[in-house]
Amino acid sequence: MQIKILSYNIHKAIGLDQRFRPERIVRILDHHQADIVLLQEVDMGVPRSQRLNLAEEIAAAAGYPHFALGLNVALRVGHYGNATLSRLPIVRQRNIDLTIDSHKRRGALHATLLLEREHEGPVRLEVFNLHLGLSARERSRQLGLLARSPEFTALTPQSPCLVGGDFNDWRTLLAPIFTEILGFACATNEQYGSERPLRTYPSLSPTGSLDKIFCRGPFEVTGGRRCRLNISRIASDHLPVIATLELTGSVAA
Repeated sequence: MQIKILSYNIHKAIGLDQRFRPERIVRILDHHQADIVLLQEVDMGVPRSQRLNLAEEIAAAAGYPHFALGLNVALRVGHYGNATLSRLPIVRQRNIDLTIDSHKRRGALHATLLLEREHEGPVRLEVFNLHLGLSARERSRQLGLLARSPEFTALTPQSPCLVGGDFNDWRTLLAPIFTEILGFACATNEQYGSERPLRTYPSLSPTGSLDKIFCRGPFEVTGGRRCRLNISRIASDHLPVIATLELTGSVAA
């Protein structure tokens, strides 16, 4: 069974032309038709985005019946954070606080998705959608908070699990922690088995591999790429990354 995941820092749907155009984000999502979408920098009730609940608006416009929203940053008016859109039912959600000391508030949105398979029982898919800080030390501590969270420690290495988002990890220092210590595979390298992560930032001429998707459990990575639509070069300051996974074997819920 194949699953497609897309991760995208949408920059509040404000493009490089400084225009608020959520329809551009929707167009990109429509093109890729991912089963699960991880969005970062998603506004709710903020004047710059017409006080909309962007998660709800984008989910409805792009045809996603389920969404979860984790708000991290409180503004003078409104909030913003991470949103997970899904074609699969979301049966549980919680926002995990990853804020370090007096740094900007950050979080990881945890959602449990229910994957129904024909002739087999349902599978619970654990998805962590995160946006990490700007300093290497901060990011390292945030990864420690995630790894020690009850939601993460409750999982076995065989539990189907995805971790994706904007890692802000310019030097790819966190990837070995995921792959060599925590037992994940990186699904967003230039080619499977390559150590070269896809570059996604800045969108006009990417030099940084900030956006990644990792998987663990009964998955085979069958594809990883970044969006190449022309509209994605201006819709946000990041490019989306897309991973295709094959769920293999028998997994109980």
